[in-house]
Amino acid sequence: MRIPAKQHYSLLIKPLLWLQKRHYGNVLNPALLWGRRPTLFWLVAGFFGYLDRKSSPVTPVTRSLVCVRVSQLNNCEFCVDANGMKLAERCDSVEKIKSLANWQASDLFEQQERAVLAYVEAITITGQRVDEEMIAQLKQWYDDDAIVELTALISFQNLSAKFNTALDVPKQDFCHLPIQPDDIQLPTEEPIASPSDDDKR
Repeated sequence: MRIPAKQHYSLLIKPLLWLQKRHYGNVLNPALLWGRRPTLFWLVAGFFGYLDRKSSPVTPVTRSLVCVRVSQLNNCEFCVDANGMKLAERCDSVEKIKSLANWQASDLFEQQERAVLAYVEAITITGQRVDEEMIAQLKQWYDDDAIVELTALISFQNLSAKFNTALDVPKQDFCHLPIQPDDIQLPTEEPIASPSDDDKR
């Protein structure tokens, strides 16, 4: 990591570190960074805890598909690893998990999942935009409040993934399925042709 772990952390965040160790068997690497700012750590943990609650209008499988796809698009190895483990716990289709990076070419994803994943990519990939048709598609399954929450989840995972990639947070080998980050090929602008001699005349 580009910022080292501290020798001692505030007592304020010890409960969060204890919960992580109990659930994952180890403290998560990002927690060693967020833990430098206890107030931020509690805010981030509370934000995600709310978005991933049982009563969320977005199903657990869909929430995990969102988190892994955003992680892939940001090339965040830690996020793919940690979120991939949770997706593997929630999704009963290994082939679906392996196909997530190329979901457009797979018939394993339902129409609702496809609408969500298209929305994920429009928000996450630089140069893409959300349009009215995407929102109309989502409204087949989600009301306005649920779309706000789905958007918050996508935005939060982008925050988390960008934080981890910027500070080079390594994976911890939680997930043993081959879920790899994408190598995003952004469209390149075509070079502007120089005017020919005929055009100059």
